[in-house]
Amino acid sequence: MSNIIVSRSRHTASISLDRPQALNSLTLEMVRDFARALDEFGADRDVVAVIVTGEGGRAFCAGGDIRALYEAAPQERSGYAKFWREEYQLNSRIAAFPKPYVAVMDGIVMGGGVGLASHGSFRIVTERTRLAMPETGIGFIPDVGGTWLLTRNGGVGLYMALAGDSVGAQDAISAGLADVFIDSSSLPELLGELREVATMDDVRPLLARYARHTGLGPLAQHEALLRRTMAHESVAEMIAALRADGSEFARKAADTIAMRSPTSLKLTALLLKRAANAQRLEDCLLAEYRAACNLLRSHDLFEGIRAAVIDKDRRPRWSPATLDEVDDSAVAALLESCDEPEPNFRAWT
Repeated sequence: MSNIIVSRSRHTASISLDRPQALNSLTLEMVRDFARALDEFGADRDVVAVIVTGEGGRAFCAGGDIRALYEAAPQERSGYAKFWREEYQLNSRIAAFPKPYVAVMDGIVMGGGVGLASHGSFRIVTERTRLAMPETGIGFIPDVGGTWLLTRNGGVGLYMALAGDSVGAQDAISAGLADVFIDSSSLPELLGELREVATMDDVRPLLARYARHTGLGPLAQHEALLRRTMAHESVAEMIAALRADGSEFARKAADTIAMRSPTSLKLTALLLKRAANAQRLEDCLLAEYRAACNLLRSHDLFEGIRAAVIDKDRRPRWSPATLDEVDDSAVAALLESCDEPEPNFRAWT
């Protein structure tokens, strides 16, 4: 195995991401090892549940390794399409996994980490959870099925997709990305009991016993405002509606969205609009894949990574620089096709 730890305890299997020095960010080898382990446990009749965690105490998973993408030679960057293809195939397998899949989102959860956790059947968050789909801030789009997930709660989900801000456990639950809040101090005891369950039916009542009530997070407290302002047709109108509201929350929300890549904002809004009418997660994953592959040739993706993780100046120079300059037809074309082989989504048998 690569940076994946796989273990068994009676009738429960565990998969842990073990790359703590990089906040458990994913590599292609990790995706492949994870997928192989999941296939094995799905087929093994002695396994009644799978537990997924992250090592190191700081993060569940900080997503894909975007530094590696930036540092790759231009002729090697198309190879990243292979990573996305296999990652999205794994996301689909997780969503359809036929047994309880318990993901423990303790600490930082971003991008690809959301894909490994939020498609599962039981999604745990703690007071240490900081979750985000921050892709518009690096010239990319919410992927790993994020467009499917973020349409489940109207305005809150669309705002999270556009703004890319991190949220705590309360808003992760409100947005439909998590189910259960558990105190981090209780995790060792809970995980110990989970590893001793004998049947699939034992998982839900066990989690319910440890679950704690949590109040509303900042986004949920402003859900009515976000539903109203995010209902506008264009991103420019959404920003204008937030500014017109006049509240401090709305002003900060508008400023946050306005800092993101204009191309990414328009593309993300279009993806979520289509996702709202999609019948299957796989339809959204395919659209995201086409967009991702086409963005490999874009200016904003590499400029966004430079500003966020290479130079860390937090001052990306987007091109086009404004929403008005972004051609809507060019944005739509990013979803029509790509030059790379497309994902092959397999059903569980």
